Amino acid sequence: MTAAHRWSLTTTGAVVAALIWAVIEAGDQGLLQDRLALFLGALTMTLGAATLAMAGPIGLIQSLVRAMGLGVMVATLLVLASLRFEPADEVFFTPMASFAAFLVASLPLPFLIGQARGDWRDYGALFFESWSIVLRYAAALAFVGIVWALVLASSEVLLIVGITVIEDLLAVDVLPFAITGAALGLGMAVIHELGDLVSPHLVLRLFRLLLPAVLVVMLVFLAALPFRGLSGLVSGLSPALLLLVMVAGGVMLVSVTVDKADDHAAESRILIRSAQGMALILPMFAALAAWALGLRIAQHGLTPERLFVLVIAGLGLGYGMIFAAAVLRGSGWRARIRRGNVAMALVVIFASALWLTPLLNAERLSAQNQLARYDAGVTPVADLDLAALGRWGRSGAEVLAALAERAKDPDQAALAARLAGDSDPGGLASAAALQALISVMPVQPATATGTRDTLLAAAYIYQLQDWQPICARASESGGPACLMVVADLLPLFPGEEGMLILQRDAEYTEVIGLYLGADGSLVTRPVLRADGSYPTPEEVAALLQTWAEAPPPLTQAPINQLGTGEAGLMLQP
Repeated sequence: MTAAHRWSLTTTGAVVAALIWAVIEAGDQGLLQDRLALFLGALTMTLGAATLAMAGPIGLIQSLVRAMGLGVMVATLLVLASLRFEPADEVFFTPMASFAAFLVASLPLPFLIGQARGDWRDYGALFFESWSIVLRYAAALAFVGIVWALVLASSEVLLIVGITVIEDLLAVDVLPFAITGAALGLGMAVIHELGDLVSPHLVLRLFRLLLPAVLVVMLVFLAALPFRGLSGLVSGLSPALLLLVMVAGGVMLVSVTVDKADDHAAESRILIRSAQGMALILPMFAALAAWALGLRIAQHGLTPERLFVLVIAGLGLGYGMIFAAAVLRGSGWRARIRRGNVAMALVVIFASALWLTPLLNAERLSAQNQLARYDAGVTPVADLDLAALGRWGRSGAEVLAALAERAKDPDQAALAARLAGDSDPGGLASAAALQALISVMPVQPATATGTRDTLLAAAYIYQLQDWQPICARASESGGPACLMVVADLLPLFPGEEGMLILQRDAEYTEVIGLYLGADGSLVTRPVLRADGSYPTPEEVAALLQTWAEAPPPLTQAPINQLGTGEAGLMLQP
């Protein structure tokens, strides 16, 4: 039975992997319409992964039947999501759809195993099978890596004696897929057979030990928050997302601590109190993340990314409220957390599926929100993110078309300029940034302001905005933190060139060569010593202070060339 089980999963893995290759190849060759290829690819991958995950506990046939139904659902949802885009593969340009599809494909697996055994709500079985699947896949993927290391090493060894058989076999496109699938199937079979030895219980008990440390970090954060303020929470998606990652980690650690039943739960008083404390503060972290994200949306409007994180924040609040309420109600809190985990797992599956349907079209909601903000005067022309709208599929294209219609109005000249590709209509932002930099950038000789201003006028606005704050402050020694030195450094080029020295901080000072290209744009080049080496930051910092007091002399470089003009050759030491 053991050998038959191994062979069946090895064959299943190889066949499914070969089918995945066939779908990819047919799609690349244009033999399949893009959405049909997407459907078949998602179906095949879900079918294979789910079958291998469930075959150990419930057998190959039952797992195939259930995996087929799950695969059809996942593939259908992905095709629905792809209808927002043209071509269909643009649905994968952002990770949200892939992540949602992964959750829909993976979270139901323990429930399907439980249903095959007669009770899909048995928390003990759901908990054990969930972690067993994770452990089996982690170990099996490690085994796949070892197999490939052995295959590649064997190929190299045989190549030494002129035998290319392995290299020739690997050149057959389908074989790497089949080898990977076969190794994965074999690994899953063997690890399930060794379930008594490779058990998730050891890993889960190690995870429990992290709970007190994570709780301390979260308590320190909450204690410091009133003194440091909330401004850091609204600087972008990252703070809110980090808080939600902490919520997810807290949910996992509390769940691991209460385990599948009271007789398996942690008995240490420290772990019990840590689990209770974590359960009580989870709603605070989720609420802070939701609040910060809400402020961000109020300031800048909806995007698919913000909407996705908002959904995650809602799920985090759900987990947090259930966990906190379970603890506050006293005795029996572990059982209430377990029941809450089952309910929230179903909610997560539903929310993930909903994300992929037209009922929750994040691109449409975001595009319409951005258009409404512009029409209401909340978003100025300069802040319209046209590139983002272009990435939001059909809905983004519809809003761009609506903006193009509005741009035909004579009063919408600034909008017309933005749509035409001018990101700074009228040059107002560039002019302001240029003037701000000119007012604080010293130049040597002091009379060379004309060349300085000409060079800076050709710079991009991001360069002006990068250099201005450096020039506006003093250096560590009290002198200027930037300086432009102007001279005729390239005799073959018309006019004068410049060297811009920037002391970015106490330990790093850089120097940039500047001149105008043939098209009038600013060209930047590295600056070298006469021997071809780069000056050190310390040397450049010393030159900054010296040259700020008096302009350096202009001398010829001690180097000659063979030939004339630009065709000459030189030897650099």
